[in-house]
Amino acid sequence: MSKRAILSVYDKDGLEALARGLADLGWELIASGGTARYLREADLDVVDVGEVTGAPEMLGGRVKTLHPAIHAGILARDSAADRQELQALGLAAIDLVVCNLYPFRETVADPDVTLREAVEQIDIGGVTLLRAAAKNFARVAVLSDPADYHTVLDQLSQHNRVSDDTRRALALKAFRHTRSYDAAIAHYLAPAADPLQEAGGLPHTLRLELAQIQALRYGENPHQPAGLYAADPAAGPLGGELLQGRPLSYNNLLDLDAAWRAAATFDEPAVVIVKHLSPCGIATHPRLPARAFPAALESDPISAFGGVIGVNRPVEEAFAHAVGEADLFVEAIIAPAFSSEAQAWFAEHKKNCRLLALPGVDLAQDAALNRFDLRAVRGGYLLQAHDAGDPSGAEWRVVSDREPSPKELEALTFAWRAISHVKSNAIVLAAPGRTVGIGGGLPSRVDAVRLAAQKAGDRARGAVMASDAFFPFPDGLEVAAEAGVTAVIQPGGSVRDEAVIAAANERDLAMIFTGVRHFRH
Repeated sequence: MSKRAILSVYDKDGLEALARGLADLGWELIASGGTARYLREADLDVVDVGEVTGAPEMLGGRVKTLHPAIHAGILARDSAADRQELQALGLAAIDLVVCNLYPFRETVADPDVTLREAVEQIDIGGVTLLRAAAKNFARVAVLSDPADYHTVLDQLSQHNRVSDDTRRALALKAFRHTRSYDAAIAHYLAPAADPLQEAGGLPHTLRLELAQIQALRYGENPHQPAGLYAADPAAGPLGGELLQGRPLSYNNLLDLDAAWRAAATFDEPAVVIVKHLSPCGIATHPRLPARAFPAALESDPISAFGGVIGVNRPVEEAFAHAVGEADLFVEAIIAPAFSSEAQAWFAEHKKNCRLLALPGVDLAQDAALNRFDLRAVRGGYLLQAHDAGDPSGAEWRVVSDREPSPKELEALTFAWRAISHVKSNAIVLAAPGRTVGIGGGLPSRVDAVRLAAQKAGDRARGAVMASDAFFPFPDGLEVAAEAGVTAVIQPGGSVRDEAVIAAANERDLAMIFTGVRHFRH
């Protein structure tokens, strides 16, 4: 008896070549619905599923392959008992299953899709075919990916069988495919069905389905293997496109992600320079990122060497020239786009600088792209909602005798937006639209103030200060006042708040309490 294959696919890429190759090898082809029509139009002999099952397609195509004549043929083991049982029932074995699923992910990616339309793209028969064939991989080969068609045809042509190792590998791919498919369905349905998620909380169960999209040379250090994973197997790094330069490293990716997250929080054109996951300079300009870059660099030009740059507007040639005039070594730049002139300038003058574009990015929606932060700890994982700034309803209040001036308030507002991107303990000294000194990642808050003041130098005079958490003692304010700071913004909430407020009043500092903390560990 000739070998039999059942074909039921949505994606028909490579299908005709596979089917013709099987037919040339003497295989009988069984197909359902649109797959059968497609193959007949290619002048291939096909047996309809209905001829095998003795039952027509039902419920508008919802029921086609769900029948014992199909699944007994797939699940029958290579044993005398199973062969005899099939024969007694008038059934025959199926040796190859070729199946891929309805495009559920693509359907629900449309923001206008209705629940009814989405539900119709939940594949039942196809998933069952794949799981049955994958379970019985000891005898049956399962093809869920057109990329594997050539391998199976080649083995059948040369050896008249698919190798044990290949059948097992194909089964694993099929199980991963159905797992990913089910996860996409669960993810789509979860917000409406899970009351915790609907209320903006955390899911009861966390499941991740990620594919390696880039093998990295190594991790933080050369002895650590590493890779980049994403939910979309076809995605580029950070969802973008690398336009120039060598592949991004583990550390590049971390820094670029930090730079983009910081830049994307500003409504006006913003430039953020990041080194070792923490900003060393942030600046904005009403219109031109090229004007913001020198101000961001001036905040800490020493730390900026070998860093990365995030820009929340397309990079034009003027920005490229600004980088060139600074004579700064830059590892990478991330931005929504790069003009052809800017790309040409970097290709000629800084060809090793990696350019990562985020085509089609929407700043208003980008914060929702990563709603949660996930970190590994011993024996488990920590999940938290991403810090997207002060929650709605947060109220600032002036606690000092002196109100901040309009200029100070502008600088305080900028500094408070910047502070959430600096490693704790975080201190930002700022003027309107620019940082002048940043101190962070230190165990002592007063030492972070000293570091920020040292970085600022003379620019600290007349600057304002933001602190990501309360000052436990007045010493931080005292150091800032000595450096020339005139106004402070902080969460408040210390048992020594009164002493800190008194210290501010003694030095004529204006001070605002926000009631919100922005730690970044």
